[in-house]
Amino acid sequence: MKKNYQAFTLLEMIVVVLIISVLFLLTIPNVAKVMDSVEGVGCEALTKVVDAAIVEFKLDYGEYPASIEDLVSGGYLSSDQTKCSSGEAISISNGHATYN
Repeated sequence: MKKNYQAFTLLEMIVVVLIISVLFLLTIPNVAKVMDSVEGVGCEALTKVVDAAIVEFKLDYGEYPASIEDLVSGGYLSSDQTKCSSGEAISISNGHATYN
């Protein structure tokens, strides 16, 4: 009796690897762009949290905090809320939070 072997040929495997490689090459730059925009949105959201802490500080003391360290030492913010995930420092200017 003759045995019938069924398997992928080397050419079929090369074509599949090529298609997968092209898909990766198309998606990796898009993922990098999305990650950059997510970091920017995260920093904007964190500045809004700091703005809320500034308002709370003003309600308690009647004046704006001189620096973000005043908010941390007063318990309005934690120490990890002074920088964005991208490493940009948050500062206080004219009663509002800004990031550099």
